Amino acid sequence: MLTFLSVALIYLVVALGASSHFLKESVHALIEAQLEFGRKESRSVAQLLGHGLQNGIPRDSLIVQMQENLRDTDRNNVFLSIIDWSGRIVCHPEIQKLGQESASRESMVSSVADDLTSTEFHKIFREADLEKKLSEVNYMFPVRNSDWIVVSHINLEKLDAGRTRLRNRFHTMFHLIGLIIIPAFVLTTRFLGARYEKRLELQKQRLEDEVLNLSKLNRAVGEYQQRVIQDPSENGTKKRILTQLKDELLSLPIEEIAHIYTENTITYVVGTNGKKSTSSSSLEQLLSQLDESVFFRANRQFIISIHSIDKIVKYGNNQLKILVRPQAHMDILIGKNKAAEFKNWLNS
Repeated sequence: MLTFLSVALIYLVVALGASSHFLKESVHALIEAQLEFGRKESRSVAQLLGHGLQNGIPRDSLIVQMQENLRDTDRNNVFLSIIDWSGRIVCHPEIQKLGQESASRESMVSSVADDLTSTEFHKIFREADLEKKLSEVNYMFPVRNSDWIVVSHINLEKLDAGRTRLRNRFHTMFHLIGLIIIPAFVLTTRFLGARYEKRLELQKQRLEDEVLNLSKLNRAVGEYQQRVIQDPSENGTKKRILTQLKDELLSLPIEEIAHIYTENTITYVVGTNGKKSTSSSSLEQLLSQLDESVFFRANRQFIISIHSIDKIVKYGNNQLKILVRPQAHMDILIGKNKAAEFKNWLNS
């Protein structure tokens, strides 16, 4: 429920911001279209009247014909009227306004030199009192060879109705989208969350199993160490090996060997006391002389004694890391291919 409310709140904030932005841009586009239509219509009518006067058609006849054409057009989004240079209305959709003073002087466009942009008209539209002012002049174009001016008006009531329709459409659209997106997002989040929780549970279970296995393995090491001490092998293996420490030859008892390793083609024997000596034999040769129930070839570099193993920990991808006493100068790792053999060695 909390997830649903959070997503719904975020979507509401985004939708309100987006709706406001899209509505503003759409109203700007609507105003620009009506401004352009008014410009074109006023120019066309002015040119038509100019040609009529030039061809000798009486002024009164043109006025009567134009008045007939303009009747009731004030119900349209854009309509025209004609005034003279003194500001008196010559033609208008509302016939009762004929002869009256034009309200164009109170408009932002009060001369033929003025031309509103969509931004300017939008500001006028927002500030207009629609109960007192039903239309706004947006363009004027003079008629040649006369004192007439063709005036383009935008019907503010129609424009407001268009804005309301756009607002309602945007709100409806965002509501419908919200009804689809919010439940879909919540369901997707829950589905992914459930999958993630399941993965975590599996990882937790796998980790617990690995910890249990390592615990058993370390317990097996302790048991094996005790068994080797109590029942030493009598399989004819050497009791001691010959090593060298500087210029001194040492006869090192087998039970005092902690681990053996090779580095830079030199074989080193590390005693339980931490002292390190060298041997002329390779790891293979030494392993063949040692009791395999006590010593194990961990990898290509190390042979370890069961007595020196301190702890076994998981390392990387299915590898085991052997901690020994005394501590080795590098990590002793048993690869996943040899891990099973190592476990069998401990359980033998």
